[in-house]
Amino acid sequence: MDEMMRGQRGWRELAVLGDKINKFTGMIEGLIWSPRSGDNGEQTDEWAFEEGPHSDFPGPTSGSTACVAIMRSNQLVVANAGDSRCVISRKGQAYNLSRDHKPDLEAEKERILKAGGFIHAGRVNGSLNLARAIGDMEFKQNKFLTVEKQVVTANPDINTVELCDDDDFLVLACDGIWDCMSSQQLVDFIHEQLNTENKLSGVCERVLDRCLAPSTAGGEGCDNMTMILVQFKKPIKVDESADEQSSQSEPADIEYKPEESPLK
Repeated sequence: MDEMMRGQRGWRELAVLGDKINKFTGMIEGLIWSPRSGDNGEQTDEWAFEEGPHSDFPGPTSGSTACVAIMRSNQLVVANAGDSRCVISRKGQAYNLSRDHKPDLEAEKERILKAGGFIHAGRVNGSLNLARAIGDMEFKQNKFLTVEKQVVTANPDINTVELCDDDDFLVLACDGIWDCMSSQQLVDFIHEQLNTENKLSGVCERVLDRCLAPSTAGGEGCDNMTMILVQFKKPIKVDESADEQSSQSEPADIEYKPEESPLK
């Protein structure tokens, strides 16, 4: 991901997300500057070898966390880089499926120091309050280190778990939520809201209202907040009137279908 944000092509892709001037400039450069060809005259990697006035672009100085969950049948795969978090509610109990990559974690601290960085006031080089992220290229400039050994890395932790009948719902949220509520507090709050709110989007809105600070003076509740809530549906029960022998020989496969509520 970080490599795709460097060089001429990386600059163009990021430019289209900027203001109108950057969008126009990016389009013009895309028409003028063509990918570099290999020695044999054949085009190799269009993305990596595109040339132009921004060929030496080192990448963006801003960045983002990434927390992803993929469901395959009854298996859940979670990948995380940064301090966003994935939590599952199982019989009302909160279980963290990801780890917040903060600079004071021993493994993160060791990598940061070995790469030549330092930690001050809980921040990488006194600036960034997380140890892994996409982007933030100023912390990834050591040409003698691989990407996973840089001061800040986008290399994710990957966790795989088996889903079961006891699973209630899944939450993915950024630190703007977790700074205000613990995993168990959020799970308890969501369970309460599901008793009176049918729409998952409505539950998400109530969570954000609960976390939102009363003023912009600072402190908890003033950070940006993003949340996704996935509720697991119960499997369809086998008809009790069905033949017992048939039920035993052809058991129904349990398949969970998520309902995803995007944040409004």
